[in-house]
Formats: sequence, structure tokens, C-alpha cells
Amino acid sequence: MAMALLLALAALCAAPAWAQSAGDPTPLQFRDAAEEQRLHALALELRCVMCQNQSLADSNAPIAHDLRREVLKLMREGRSDAQIKDYLVERYGEFVLYKPDVEPATWLLWFGPGLLLLAGAAVVYRIVRRRAHGGAAAAGAHAAEDEQEW
Repeated sequence: MAMALLLALAALCAAPAWAQSAGDPTPLQFRDAAEEQRLHALALELRCVMCQNQSLADSNAPIAHDLRREVLKLMREGRSDAQIKDYLVERYGEFVLYKPDVEPATWLLWFGPGLLLLAGAAVVYRIVRRRAHGGAAAAGAHAAEDEQEW
């Protein structure tokens, strides 16, 4: 009984590792280290379309495995990195790029955080300025009250 329970527990613990390896039954075979480095560099610049916040290099989703194979195939066809990115953008949209091009459609994405930071700094500046002027006026009023004789 104890042995059966131990075997069941071991099988349960091994299930995630087995499921992960089952999603990618054949690892990528590279011709040389340069090809592997190029694929890895490209995969870091591309976003997994399923995970959304992981790069293609970091994702274990089945579609990420398929996309890495597709990128390797395109590399072996002689396409440049820019051509591969263009192909994936045409297929999946600008979302697939971690660093989309700066163009009118992506201005908010690129410049929005800076604008929000500037707006926040302006609000803080106005609040501090208002308190500084209000505090000086209040101090002056208290001094004037102390000088009056009754």
C-alpha cells in the first residue's frame, strides 16, 4: 500500500515535466553556434502571441515552439532578420514585436509613459507651489494678529 502511494506521488510530481517535454517532442537542431545565437537573439525580440508577456525565447507554449521552428526555417531560407520580423508582423500584427517601430499608430505606446510622468510632475509642482504660497500667507496673517494690541 505504501509503495503504491509512493509511486503515485512520484508520477504526480513528474507529470508537469513530462507534459512540458511532450509539448516539444523534438528539440531544434542547429547547424552551428552562430545559427543558434541568431535564433535566440530573434526570439528575444519577438513576443509569444499566446503568452503576451513572454518573449518567444522564454515561452513554453506550443505555439512558441512552432514559431521558433518557423523562424529557424525562414533563417535557413536565407531571409534577413528584418524580413523575418516583417513576415511575422504581417501574419500576427505589430503585437508580435517587443519593440514596435515608432510610427503614428504607436506614438501613444512610445511616448505615453513620458507624457504621464510629465503630467504627474506638473500636478505635484502645482500642489507644492500652492502650499508654499498658502503657508507663507497663513504665517503672515498669524504674525499680523500677534502685532495687534487689544
